[in-house]
Amino acid sequence: MAIFFRELKANLKSLLIWSAIIAALIMTAVGKFAAFAGNPETLKILDSMPPALLDALSMRAFNLTTLSGFYGVMFIYFGLMGAIAAAMWGSDIISKEERDKTVEFSLVLPVSRNQIVTAKALAALVNCIALVLITWAISLVAVRSYNPDPAFHRFLALEMQAMLVIELIFLAIGLLLGCSMKRYKVSGSVAVGIILGTYFLSIASTLDERLDFIKYLSPFKYFDASELFRSGKLEVSYLLLSAGIIVICLVAAYQLYRRRDLYI
Repeated sequence: MAIFFRELKANLKSLLIWSAIIAALIMTAVGKFAAFAGNPETLKILDSMPPALLDALSMRAFNLTTLSGFYGVMFIYFGLMGAIAAAMWGSDIISKEERDKTVEFSLVLPVSRNQIVTAKALAALVNCIALVLITWAISLVAVRSYNPDPAFHRFLALEMQAMLVIELIFLAIGLLLGCSMKRYKVSGSVAVGIILGTYFLSIASTLDERLDFIKYLSPFKYFDASELFRSGKLEVSYLLLSAGIIVICLVAAYQLYRRRDLYI
């Protein structure tokens, strides 16, 4: 438990920074929504944009003059920032011991390597949950002047659930990289590279029907905002696929970290 609380304290500043970024994004976006709310004429500015770009950003799948539609477009930004934060927490929370030359202290504690990884992973998990709750709370405060209806609240709750699952996927990937990479200094960069790569795969899958199969390679496509809005639920098949990715990454992380030579 000492390791768990130490990591929570050590990562508090990072959580506050990501929360501030999320808050700035939401407040800016809701400010822009004022130009669209109840004014269909403003949608004409979208006619000048390439159709492929509109499809990639789901801007043709939603009515931007409604809160639910506007937040449907916003979801990809929540997912991206949550994924980057989670991956960085996952990779850094392990590799920083070698980076900061404190790994020797951890190794002399009366705990196993598995217990160290578990404590650190739980601390990162708490951060991920906190970031989702903060995003949710700020969103509710930011839109209250528009008197959101129950349908918006249900859709927002669904988006936050999807955001959490995306975070868990990339947290597990980040932990795997932090536990396995000998070049610990670049594990965070590799994690961000994977996130951006999977994001661009999700875009590519919408540009050509022949590329639809690659959506299974991108967690961002598992929880497409337009599908969430249409169905009103998280797809069980994608939840199972997400759980499989998380379990495989965690098992591999534990196995590799237990056998890995650490830099003291």
